Amino acid sequence: MIVKIIVIALLVSIVGSLASGLLFLVKDKGHSDRTVKALTWRIGLSLIAFALLIVGYLTGLIQPHGIYY
Repeated sequence: MIVKIIVIALLVSIVGSLASGLLFLVKDKGHSDRTVKALTWRIGLSLIAFALLIVGYLTGLIQPHGIYY
């Protein structure tokens, strides 16, 4: 259960960083580096989420399930 909460929190923070990057892009009109910093945070959070999902799968904390025909 804690793994799901961590993954959801990371996804929400990734979307929030993406939204703030868009806001800074529109608001600053390219005159500051806040957009780059926000998108850099988004990339970093995405890499952390991907690494945690891989580690969770390899350690058995996350079990894949799918629709089998």
